Amino acid sequence: MMRERLYLFDTTLRDGAQTTGVDFSLEDKRKIARLLDDLGVDYVEGGYPGANPLDTEFFRKKPVRNARFAAFGMTKRAGRSAANDPGVAGLLDADADVVTFVAKTWDYQVHVALGCSLDENLDGIADSIKLVRQHGREAILDCEHFFDGYKANPEYALQCARTAHESGARWVVLCDTNGGTLPHEIERIVSEVAKHVPGSHLGIHAHNDTENAVANSLAAVRAGARHIQGTLTGLGERCGNANLISLIPTLLLKSDYADHFEIGVSAEKLAVITKISHTLDELLNQAPDRHAPYVGASAFATKAGIHASAVLKDPRTYEHVDPALVGNQRKVLVSDQAGKSNILSELERIGVTVAKDDPRVGRLLDEVKEKESLGYAYEGADASFELLARRILGETPDYFQVERFRVNVERRHNALGELTTVSEAIVKVIVDGEEFISAAEGNGPVNALDLALRKDLGKYQRFISDLELLDYRVRVFQGGTDAVTRVLIEFGDETGARWSTVGVSANIIDASFQALTDAIIYKLFKAGA
Repeated sequence: MMRERLYLFDTTLRDGAQTTGVDFSLEDKRKIARLLDDLGVDYVEGGYPGANPLDTEFFRKKPVRNARFAAFGMTKRAGRSAANDPGVAGLLDADADVVTFVAKTWDYQVHVALGCSLDENLDGIADSIKLVRQHGREAILDCEHFFDGYKANPEYALQCARTAHESGARWVVLCDTNGGTLPHEIERIVSEVAKHVPGSHLGIHAHNDTENAVANSLAAVRAGARHIQGTLTGLGERCGNANLISLIPTLLLKSDYADHFEIGVSAEKLAVITKISHTLDELLNQAPDRHAPYVGASAFATKAGIHASAVLKDPRTYEHVDPALVGNQRKVLVSDQAGKSNILSELERIGVTVAKDDPRVGRLLDEVKEKESLGYAYEGADASFELLARRILGETPDYFQVERFRVNVERRHNALGELTTVSEAIVKVIVDGEEFISAAEGNGPVNALDLALRKDLGKYQRFISDLELLDYRVRVFQGGTDAVTRVLIEFGDETGARWSTVGVSANIIDASFQALTDAIIYKLFKAGA
């Protein structure tokens, strides 16, 4: 059976750049464009040439080899021709294969935002698209506010879409700009539009303000649209855009779509989509969403003991797809809800082989549940669990002993008379009977303690020289100033390895120190010290 082609249009570098807190550098944009090109998306929208110096520079040389590179801008202004509009000229000057125009298709927006007549808006759509086609470029029209416009005045919204198609637009993209349209509405309206503009020329651009952008995109495909716009990890203004990281696996792995459609992303490339998602997070200097569909660390994680037992017998019992297909992995978490199946699975994952009836497994399970009742959380601290397990199994060397530590926080005036807070820490450790005392100042008490602890570990110092503290999280239990505090710390090293440890105490410094020492011991063990 012949499958229809669906075309993927990524707007991470344009619409995604409007995300609060996201500020792409020129090199960031080039790296992301290469990621998208290698993944196999059909279109990469680079931004708005002329809007700012960065985007203007980005469009001097096309950064992709396979995908079609799109420049974004507005249709011509009322009162002048497209050939004499400086904005349109900037789009034609860009090194791009495609020009994506945005135009109002809601009569209310035409009057309020543009201040022109409805006919002038139609003329702007037609004139702009025709000029781009005359220059041998592909033209796309993003029909802004289309669904709200269709509900208010379907005749005019359809007139805008037809005008774009008749003027030579390759794609007429229906935009749910305010993100408030629901899937059943999307499916109905796209079906009606497809009677006037062929589905082979229809696209969908969904925003996520009701958490329905992915569902709305799939609904549009069912109704006839063959072009989907979205962003990596759902970046975008307000609540974001349709998430291509979720859409691509769904299109490839769910039979309702895979049996009827094909896309430019291969099964081989799908297997690296988790890595692509995490690479983007690294570029944005943000922690990956653990609960993201398909690619999150918890996407294929099982916590309850009875579920873990079933997953180990047959993964299909609690997994909708094989995690390896998207480059992710199955995880059976260790927690206070764990059973022996969880423990055995995690031991196997870290390379420890024990018999099911080994009494140490029961002791380890009891120890985990006891510690989690005190506030520990091993499902988010894999390194601390491994050390706990290996200690019970008698496999962890005693690298060093902490004799004592002291942290001092002092608020004082500096030489300039400015009021500052200074943190100092002193740590005394014993390594093979030899004492090492280290002191350090830090940006806060935990940082000072971390620096002092790692300053001199004698013969082990060379193993921890590349350690980097990546994340530090605190949670307080039971309220009040005497509350129990849980500290989770994530470390990494120059090999790219990352691991998390946990500490619990009524004293936040003591809890932090537990997690810090676990992190160092884990590094020493993994390094073969």
